[in-house]
Amino acid sequence: MTPAPRGVSHGVSRGVPREDPCAVFRDAWAEAGRRLLVKAVEEFAYEELLVPVPGPEPGTWRLELGDGAHWTFRAARGTFGTWRLLPDTLRRHPEPGDGEEAGPERLLLDARPVLGWDGPTTAEALRELTATRRAQAEVLARDLPAAALADLDHLDLEAHQDGHPCMVLNKGRLGFSASDAAAYAPEAAGEVRLRWAAVHTSLASYAGVPGLDDATLLAEELDPATRERFTAALADALTAAPTDAPTAPTDARARTPYGARDFVWLPVHPFHWDEAVETLFAPYLADGRIVPLGEGPDRYRPLQSIRTLANLDHPGRRNVKVPLLIRNTLVWRGLSTEPTKAAPDVSAWLHAIRDADPYLRDELRFHPLGEVASVAVRHPLYESVRDAPYRYHELLGAVWREPVTALLRDGEKARTMAALLKVGSDGRALVAELVERSALAPRDWLARFLAALLPGLLHYLYRYGVAYCPHGENTVVLYDAAETPVGVALKDFAEDVNLLPGERPEYAGLSERANAVLLRWPAHELAHSLLSAVFAGHFRFFAPLLEEHLGVAEGDFWSMVRAEVDRYHARFPELADRFGEFGLFAPVFDRVALNREQLLGGGFHDRAERDEGFDVVHGTVVNPLAGAPPTIESSEEPT
Repeated sequence: MTPAPRGVSHGVSRGVPREDPCAVFRDAWAEAGRRLLVKAVEEFAYEELLVPVPGPEPGTWRLELGDGAHWTFRAARGTFGTWRLLPDTLRRHPEPGDGEEAGPERLLLDARPVLGWDGPTTAEALRELTATRRAQAEVLARDLPAAALADLDHLDLEAHQDGHPCMVLNKGRLGFSASDAAAYAPEAAGEVRLRWAAVHTSLASYAGVPGLDDATLLAEELDPATRERFTAALADALTAAPTDAPTAPTDARARTPYGARDFVWLPVHPFHWDEAVETLFAPYLADGRIVPLGEGPDRYRPLQSIRTLANLDHPGRRNVKVPLLIRNTLVWRGLSTEPTKAAPDVSAWLHAIRDADPYLRDELRFHPLGEVASVAVRHPLYESVRDAPYRYHELLGAVWREPVTALLRDGEKARTMAALLKVGSDGRALVAELVERSALAPRDWLARFLAALLPGLLHYLYRYGVAYCPHGENTVVLYDAAETPVGVALKDFAEDVNLLPGERPEYAGLSERANAVLLRWPAHELAHSLLSAVFAGHFRFFAPLLEEHLGVAEGDFWSMVRAEVDRYHARFPELADRFGEFGLFAPVFDRVALNREQLLGGGFHDRAERDEGFDVVHGTVVNPLAGAPPTIESSEEPT
């Protein structure tokens, strides 16, 4: 357990002395269990992993599970058929004996026969559940009131997030020890100094946007003293290396000594250096093709994605995305070699689209956070094992991304869209605090939010056939000094930007290597970038929060969403033939089922493919935009 810092208000520890961190954590552990248990029932029922049947009284439900156990609860139903349990109504029958908790762990064990889990899968699920519960307890033990959360900057707020709203096991970080989690997990709000290495060009390749070569990048990311120190370390290693060391196992220059210009530099996470580089890359450390340079002086802090870190000492320097040999929320958190190489090309293309389009460039504040440089490192031994688990093909590399701080004007703040689901330790929603500070009526604030979020996504989708992956963590909302939303920034391109099939004029500017890595989907599946990532993946949780904390009825919110899409349609009638093709107003759409994907095999298998195909879907859900009135009155038009 990581003790909570003194002076922090603990929402789950009222009446517990702050000098007793163990008691604080016990309360937080219990509260994390209660929340995970409710979430598990709600999300498993939503995805029909578990199917409740009506109880004897209206609004009551029953889950029949294994070995004669069943659970009962009261629940209301919401948009998309979501289940919303009434607090404190969930019960197990019979009650566990011998002091056993009727918590989320017990629910998974009871559900094992229904889910068809074997022993290894059950053990893995329990392992990831307890790790998630522990991490969520750390968040709760440091929880702050809504007003204090609103005062935090972008990086500090990242330490208070609750994780993926759809996925129950969303903080497993399997591979981290307890001390690793205390040092490197976002909720720890710690400081990380990165290791640096020089890698020979027989293994590594650098890519950058036009005008950003590797020397320029290093000059911007490392101070002169550090570059001199690293240069000396490389020179010493080359002097000590035998002159007949091979530059590659079958290289024709087998007896040519290394030169400093034949190396590219990249940062490495200290966990990953110990876990993967020292062990799996030992042959190349031994033959001198990987040279340790030392630790960089800058302190970094992990964002919610864990492997992306922001510079604390020089906020204007770029974020760095590096691989970690851990599994979290479905996948191993490496960096695939080919997408890493292509990342700057994808970014340059997305920026070129924006810069050439007056609507994107002049009317919206819509910023693709460019992945402007990358180093991809291959591993020849594992390359020869094509069917090896995919994590062995994404072991080393780095991507430099533009920092969101560079976009902010005087008085502005940035927060991930995921942060808008946060409720403070005082029971007040962060969004309620922001609306109050803006002095706008709730509907007017929401209109500004939707006008900041949706038009740019719609324009890239309809006009250019480009779908981002704008889930809550990938989407950063920009706020002016009055806490009114004024724009958005999007991240994660090389593996999360998708296109339509075929050759289209809009794709003419794509480089060959970018074109090769971007996945293609039919229009109705590409539309899931909004239907699933935003509407079902974020607004499904946001809408009831607004109803509870802002008094905006759920149906009214969906009418506002529909109105914003209609507003875009009216602005660009020349794209009308594409509106129906993407089907944002279709009566139903496929239900993306991430817990199914994780718990019924895909997340636990050591498969060779990172993604077997489109997200796992199960059944369909009713589209709230199809039935929503197309307009809603507001006291002012969004600007």
